[in-house]
Amino acid sequence: MDKQRILVIEDENKLARFIELELLHEGYEVSVAGDGKTGYDMFIKNAYDLILLDLMLPQMDGLEITRRIRVTSDVPIIMLTAKSEVMDKVKGLDTGADDYVTKPFAIEEILARMRTALKKYARDGAGANEKKILKLKNMTIDTQMRSVKVGDTEVELTKTEFDLLTYLVANKDVVLTREQILNKVWGYDFFGETNVVDVYVRYLRIKIDDRFNAKFIHTIRGVGYFAKEN
Repeated sequence: MDKQRILVIEDENKLARFIELELLHEGYEVSVAGDGKTGYDMFIKNAYDLILLDLMLPQMDGLEITRRIRVTSDVPIIMLTAKSEVMDKVKGLDTGADDYVTKPFAIEEILARMRTALKKYARDGAGANEKKILKLKNMTIDTQMRSVKVGDTEVELTKTEFDLLTYLVANKDVVLTREQILNKVWGYDFFGETNVVDVYVRYLRIKIDDRFNAKFIHTIRGVGYFAKEN
């Protein structure tokens, strides 16, 4: 079995070396970059199974790297940062990161989050080729390119918004509970309230339903949501 390849982009040399040694000990193949530009260039030239990415980096910060990577790849990204403010977490996740760990952290936590992200990526990726194009009314979702169009108009969505919309449309005309949506889109280890689903449904309605004067996402009070074809 081939070793899973991990890219660590971290400018604190001691921390980067510590992470590298621990990952090597766990059987991963590891590459390390000490600044954002070098890390992004390494990503462009090589294939990786997961990226551990510091938020504050010289030459190119973690948010910009994530934005660029998400244009072409769904590779799992776990952000490592000293910042613990909620808005920094939201920015990282909305830009396309899969998870967020605040320094200082125990290496066991990183390893556990990596295992979760790698399993989810493998599971989602296994079914990705089954249905790359999803349709609902005049909406088209390209799950491979991660693009959404209503008619001929492209709709800009964050990673979480896209994942939520895709899940609803892939299960159109089926009512999904908030718990089902939370587990699928945010993951079983998400620590938060189920009302985060309501918040993101509202975001989608603003960007799609309200903008195009159409009703794509419907609510069943006390139960959950569903995407309706007719």
